[in-house]
Parts: sequence; C-alpha cells; structure tokens
Amino acid sequence: MAPGKGAGKPVSIWDNMRIRFIVCFLGVFVCYFYYGILQETITRGSYGQGDQKEKFVFARTLVLIQCIVSALFAKILIQFFEGSKPDHTQSWLYGLCSLSYLGAMVSSNSALQYVNYPTQVLGKSCKPIPVMILGVTILRKRYPLAKYLCVLLIVSGVALFLYKPNKSSVADDHVFGFGEILLLVSLTLDGLTGVAQDHMRSRFQTSANYMMLNINMWSTLVLGLVVLWTGEVWDFLSFTERNPSIIYNIILFGLTSALGQTFIFMTVVYFGPLTCSIVTTTRKFFTILGSVLLFGNIMTGMEWFGTILVFLGLGFDAKFGKTPKKTTH
Repeated sequence: MAPGKGAGKPVSIWDNMRIRFIVCFLGVFVCYFYYGILQETITRGSYGQGDQKEKFVFARTLVLIQCIVSALFAKILIQFFEGSKPDHTQSWLYGLCSLSYLGAMVSSNSALQYVNYPTQVLGKSCKPIPVMILGVTILRKRYPLAKYLCVLLIVSGVALFLYKPNKSSVADDHVFGFGEILLLVSLTLDGLTGVAQDHMRSRFQTSANYMMLNINMWSTLVLGLVVLWTGEVWDFLSFTERNPSIIYNIILFGLTSALGQTFIFMTVVYFGPLTCSIVTTTRKFFTILGSVLLFGNIMTGMEWFGTILVFLGLGFDAKFGKTPKKTTH
C-alpha cells in the first residue's frame, strides 16, 4: 500500500493521498446517497394501480437480502486482502452481535413506514448517545467533557426536530409515535452492537472484514429462519411477482450497502476513523437534503435548525470528542 521508494519504480496514481481521499469520499457519498434514495423508494413507494395499490411491508426480507450481499462482499474482500490470516473470535460472539445488529436494521427500516426519511436518518445519526450510555455503564469507559457537550448538542437538535407546536391533528402530526419508538429501539441496539464489536476487537483483534462477514452470515441464518417461520418470504415473492419492477431496486439496494461499507473501511485504513466520521457525517446531511428535494418531504425552519444542531454536534464529536488513547467507529 505504501508508495515504492526504489529507483526507477513507477509511481501509481493510487499512491497520491489526495486521489485516494477523493475516491473514498465519492465512494461513501455516492453509495450511501443512492442507498438512501433506494431505501425510501422501496419502503415508501406505492405499487399497483387503482384499488390494487399496496405498500412494501417486508422489512425483514429486505434486510435479509442486504445481509446476503454484504456477506458475499466481505468474503471477496477477505479472499483478496486477508489471505490466510486466521480469525480467533468465538462464533457465539458473532451470533449475539448479529442479533443486536439485525434488530437495529429491521427497526430502522420498519420506522420508515411511520416517519419520513429525514426523521429516520437524523434519528440514526444520534448513535453517540446510546454508545456513550452503554460504554459508561457496561465497559466503564470515561469520556472527555467535549464528548458530553457534543451529545447534549445532538439531543437538543433532535428535540427541536421532533417538536411540532400548535398541531391539532393527532393522527399524522404526532410528537412521539410508534415510528420514533422504533428509532429509539434501533439506536439502543446499535449501541449494544458497538459495545460487542469493541469487545471483540480488544479481546480477539477481530478484523473489520471478518466481522462484516460473520455478522452478516449469522444475520442471514437468523433472518432466513424468521422469514420462513413467519411466511414473510412467500408473501414477499408474491409481491415481487405482482410488482417485478421492485427487484431491480432491491438488488441495487444491497449492492450500494455493501459497496458503501467497503469504501468506509478504505477510508478508515488510509485516513483513520476521524476522517471517516467527518465524511459520513457530511454524507448524512446531503442524504437528508436529497430526500427533501427529491421526495418533497417538507421541513420547517425549526426542523432545519434542529438538523443543523445535530450535524454540528456530530462534527464536533468527530473532531473533539474522541479519547486520545483509543478510537472506535
């Protein structure tokens, strides 16, 4: 990976760190921007015509497809970049981690049936909150004061975003409903996943590619059994039979998710977790902006102000909130 210093050795354009950064940034931005558009298109679109119109309600099957594609990508990455490097992490740890990982993804996707995409993305951007709480209570971590101030900024932004004054309708303009509860569940499970991954890395030095492969494989096994037991997979197949055009979007959804994870790993390897956090935070803001522009999700001035506060908090957290001893994703 390092540039060659030998005389006469050709210098690759990939050795230019600026080119690497542009490729990684555009990779993360394009993959997850398109991923967000596909997610909202699939989960909030109307299918069929007239009285036959229906909604996509197969969140677990959608996550199952995403896990299968991500596992295949991770396997390819290990084949090319890990070689014969052994993985000593105990399988049951992957299994437990996959349960929280799965629950977070299913809750997040299901929330889109009750809240718009900007609310979902903003809610998922609050991951530092459960990570901090669980880090203090379970791993006995200590955080710098800047970390707490950044989290306070994030909480304030979310509160402003969710607060809807002078609304008489309780059906649609709720302050905190089932969709927000699903986001809260997703955030909590994200925090548990982060704690489990930190434990695996510190105890077994688990690599990112092996973690990605095994968690997605366990998730595929668990979700496969769930969709078979509930019969959702057959309903999903019937749905795709009636609406074959959705298959293309679902395949692209899985591919953009796996590719996005790949570019995130590249960013971490070449530029470190700090740069990766800044890149992904910037990407989330433009995802919200794209959703507003493309899908007509109306946002009030207070919601925009809350959005700005959240991303300021995330940006400051990426720069000032990390402990100098150890950084995590």
